[in-house]
Amino acid sequence: MAESQAGERSEQATPKRLKEAREKGQVARSRELTTALLLITASILLYSFSASIGAGFAKVARQAFTPSRDHIFTDKLMLSAIAELLFEAMIAVAPLFLILFAIALLTPMLTGGMSFSFKAISPQASRMSVLKGFKRMFGLHALIELLKALAKVSVVFIVGYLVLAQIYPQLIELGAGSVNAGIGQAMDLVARSFFLVSLSLLLIALIDVPYQIWNHARQLKMTKQEIKDEYKETEGKPEVKGRIRQTQREMAQRRMMDAIPDADVVVTNPEHYSVAIKYDAMRSSAPVVVAKGVDIIAMQIRKVAIANDVPIMAAPPLARAIYHTTEIDQEVPQGLYLAVAQVLAYIFQMRSFSEGKSAKPKPLKDLPIPDDLQFD
Repeated sequence: MAESQAGERSEQATPKRLKEAREKGQVARSRELTTALLLITASILLYSFSASIGAGFAKVARQAFTPSRDHIFTDKLMLSAIAELLFEAMIAVAPLFLILFAIALLTPMLTGGMSFSFKAISPQASRMSVLKGFKRMFGLHALIELLKALAKVSVVFIVGYLVLAQIYPQLIELGAGSVNAGIGQAMDLVARSFFLVSLSLLLIALIDVPYQIWNHARQLKMTKQEIKDEYKETEGKPEVKGRIRQTQREMAQRRMMDAIPDADVVVTNPEHYSVAIKYDAMRSSAPVVVAKGVDIIAMQIRKVAIANDVPIMAAPPLARAIYHTTEIDQEVPQGLYLAVAQVLAYIFQMRSFSEGKSAKPKPLKDLPIPDDLQFD
């Protein structure tokens, strides 16, 4: 039972799965929507440009049926005349085909967005599999496509029959008028009929678009185990993450120890805490913590400080306050400015005294630590 639930594709696709599917060219697409919009656009354009297209074809017809004697009896002139007629016909329908080409490119983006993938057009052995070919031919997808095709044929046949029955008298009357008038009327009838038949396909598209979106999401659904495996691949296995964090801590500790020789003072609670402070008026507006630690790390900080002649000062309340309120490479809190300033001033005076430049300063007592920064 548990294995059945684990293998059931009940979870929505993750962003990573969706991205991989898009890279493979697997996006929601509705051919019915593309077909419907193409035909509707073509019918509108045909109706809009029917006069110019009709005039163009009338011109081609006149030139084709009234050739000169030279064109008839000269092979080269006949070929050039045919080329000119073809060019005139292409010019007449060129705007229509250019706009339809743009529609054919842009319409698929309405459902799945812009997507172009070389993987989708590259040869794949699975596509040449006979067994999978039979599954595609007789599977659920093939059945749905068959039903859509039957629905399209039925809808188009019914609408086409109704439209033809309505315009039949006008079609009969076309032969009674002049050629120019007949061509214009015929273009108008074709455009209107084409538009009405094309609208019928929009009904199929309105049903097909939601289905394609739903079917695409269904095909990309994942099992719970697949989501767990993807999470492990993305985030890393717990043991690997643990080693990475340990390595990061070691690197951060090495950088911290390397910064201690440049510190101005190490403030300690002799038994547990050590905090190294540096003040550079050119780089910061307040003293900065360059290293801190408790127990073993605190002892290592003191060892490095002693080895590099960095002054060490015991001030337990201040050491605890700085350790608990300030991270490495951060300035000390404003409430500790006065206490830290007194410590630095004392250290600078002791350094001056050791060089014989001033008198020995008095030991510091009762540093001003605000009550909200007191830590036991």
